[in-house]
Amino acid sequence: MKKQIIRSSTSVAANYRAVSRARSEKEKFVKLCIVVEKIDETQLWLEIIEELEYLSPEKIIHLKSECEELVEVMTKYKFRLSQL
Repeated sequence: MKKQIIRSSTSVAANYRAVSRARSEKEKFVKLCIVVEKIDETQLWLEIIEELEYLSPEKIIHLKSECEELVEVMTKYKFRLSQL
């Protein structure tokens, strides 16, 4: 499980970096969709970790809040790209 959350969270960073290097708006949009998908996957792993009580509630709440903020920001960005 630890490896899964590391993979999904680092994939967010790698794919976001790919957004900035995209060759077209369509490619940016596709990469950004992957970013949102990977954030969602990370949220899933955090929910599982919370359910299994592997981390303190304070840490989980903070991490889940960060993920939620990222989803909101990236979803708005994705919407803007879709309007171009």
